Amino acid sequence: MRRTNLFLAACTSALMTGLSVPTAAMASPATEVEQDDRQSARALLEDILKLRTAKGYGQTKAQAELLADRLRAAGFTDDQIDIPTMTIDGEEVASFLVRYPGKTGSELSPIALIAHMDVVDASTENWATDPYQPVEKDGYLYARGAVDNKAGIALLVSTFIRLKQEGFEPERDLVIAFSGDEETGMQTTRKLTQHPWVNGAEYALNSDAGVGSVDSEGLNPSYSIQSAEKTYATFHLTARNEGGHSSAPRADNALFDIADVIDAVRSLSFPIGFNDITRQMARDLAESEGGRFAAAIETLIENPGDKAARETIEAHEAGTHFLYTTCVPTMLSAGTAENALPQKAELTVNCRILPGTSVQSVQDAISDAVANPDISIDLVGEPLESPVSPINEELFASIRSAVHAIYPDAPVKPSMSSGGTDGKEFRAAGIPTYGAGAITLVRPDDYRAHGIDERLPLESYYDQLTFWDVLLKDLAGEDDQ
Repeated sequence: MRRTNLFLAACTSALMTGLSVPTAAMASPATEVEQDDRQSARALLEDILKLRTAKGYGQTKAQAELLADRLRAAGFTDDQIDIPTMTIDGEEVASFLVRYPGKTGSELSPIALIAHMDVVDASTENWATDPYQPVEKDGYLYARGAVDNKAGIALLVSTFIRLKQEGFEPERDLVIAFSGDEETGMQTTRKLTQHPWVNGAEYALNSDAGVGSVDSEGLNPSYSIQSAEKTYATFHLTARNEGGHSSAPRADNALFDIADVIDAVRSLSFPIGFNDITRQMARDLAESEGGRFAAAIETLIENPGDKAARETIEAHEAGTHFLYTTCVPTMLSAGTAENALPQKAELTVNCRILPGTSVQSVQDAISDAVANPDISIDLVGEPLESPVSPINEELFASIRSAVHAIYPDAPVKPSMSSGGTDGKEFRAAGIPTYGAGAITLVRPDDYRAHGIDERLPLESYYDQLTFWDVLLKDLAGEDDQ
C-alpha cells in the first residue's frame, strides 16, 4: 500500500513536537494549497448546513444537487453522478451517489464511502444560535448536523474534488453513497445497497461512525473502528381494562398491571455474549480498569454465565452494556381523565440487541418475564438484524495510519455501537462496513448530536482532509513497494 507525502509530512511534524494533544495544537502550518483546501471544505460545509434536511422539509434533493454541481465543476461527469429519489410519507427524499472510476481493467472491487444527508430537526428557541445558520465561536462551528453527519458529507465530497484536481486515478472504483433518511427509517439506505455501483463493494467506510475523543485537557486521544451494531427494536406493552369512575376503585387497574410490567422488564437479564469485536473491547476495558473488574472480565470470557463475575462488572462504573442485550422502558401513556379509571395503559420498551440474537427471542423473553397473557406485546416496525463485520487487519492498519497522520500512536480499535447507523443496512446486505474518520470531540462536552448547540471543532475538521487523503490513497493508490 502507498503512503503519501502529505502523510509523511504530518507524521514528521507530529513526531518532532512529541505531542499527543488536540488536533488544533498539533496542526502544522498549512501551505497555500492546503489553506485553499480548508477554505473550500469549510465553504461547502457551511452551504449544506444551511439546508434544513430534517424530515418534512424536502431539502435532501436540494442538498444532493448542490453537491453534484460542485463535483461537476471539478470534472466529474453526469454519468458518474446519480440522485435517486423516493417518496416517503408524501415527501420526496433523495440519496446521492458519485462514482470515481478506477483504472480501466481493474479487477479490484469498489469501496463504498457512506454518510447521511438528513438531520434530526432543531428548534431555534432551544439553541443559543440559529441551528441552520452556522456560527463560529471559540474554535467551534455551531449548527445542526455539524457533527452528525454533514461534516462527513463535506469531507468526502471535498476529498473527491481535491483528488480529481490532482489527477489522481484510483486503482479501483471509489463510490460515495449518501442516504437521505438515516434518522427516520433508512429506506433510501436500503435502496443504496442495491445500486449497481455499490452492491459489489468489497466493504463500506462509514463517516458517520468515525469519531474519536480526548479528555477535558485535550489528552488521551482514542478512536474506534465501528465494526458492528446492536439491533434496535421497540415494543409496545399494553394493558386494557373496562375502566370506570375513580370514586369506585378496583384491584384490576390497567396502571397497576403496567406497574407490574415495569417491574418485570426491570428484572430482565439477558446473557452475556462475545464476538470478535466485543471480546477485544472487553479486554481493552479490563486493561484500563484493572483490579477485580479485570479479573471478572477474564472470568466471563472463559465462562459468560459466571454470576459473581457479572455482578462485579455491572456494579462497576465502567459501561459494559456492549456485552449483553438491554431492554428499558422509555415512554408511558395511560388514561383519559383524572376522575376515570384508565381503560388502557401502554408502556414503550426499547431494546438494543446483540448481533446474533433474534428479535423474536427477545420478545419471547419479555413475554416470559411479564407472565400475563392479558398484556399484549407488539413489535413496532420491522427491526433489521445486522451481522458483525469481520476483522480486516489490512484495512484496520490503513485506518490507523490515517489517524496517526494526525495523532501519532493514538489507540485505534474495532468497536460495536449500541446506536444505529446506515452501516447496519450495508452489513445486512452483505457489505462489511467499518467506521472511518478522526473528528476529535472532547468527552463528554462535545457529545451533542441530536441535542442542543451541536458543534464541530474546526481544526479537527480540517485535519480530516489529511485523514481522507492518506486513507484513500492508501486503499486505492498504486503499490509502490
